[in-house]
Amino acid sequence: MVQKIVIKVHMSSDKCRRKAMALAASTGGVVSVELAGDDRSKVVVVGDVDSIGLTNALRRKVDGSAELVEVSDASKKKEEEAKKKEEEKKKEELVYYHHGYGYYPSVYHHHPGYGPHGCPCGCNPSPDSTCSIM
Repeated sequence: MVQKIVIKVHMSSDKCRRKAMALAASTGGVVSVELAGDDRSKVVVVGDVDSIGLTNALRRKVDGSAELVEVSDASKKKEEEAKKKEEEKKKEELVYYHHGYGYYPSVYHHHPGYGPHGCPCGCNPSPDSTCSIM
């Protein structure tokens, strides 16, 4: 099962950060590794990894003060993020355009067969008429 593991490690320098990233990345089953937090003191690992073993390895190799903060299912997080992105896209699609008579959502931007004069925005010119004056 793919998990998201967050481990807080006291890292005082860039050398310690590189060492922690290399150690986490070299662990078997890791999909991705990143540093998080304002001071980049949290190592976020995604993959099928033994969280306690990784925490102990970081404790031994890096500084001695590694703390397991969170272990969660990564697939649920990705689904939630995907839903949020879809909702944001839907909100962006509802941009309002001015057609001369008022504002309409972009969903109704193109409306075929608007009338004998076509769409006021010019997207649908007047349809061909069978009536002609001689």
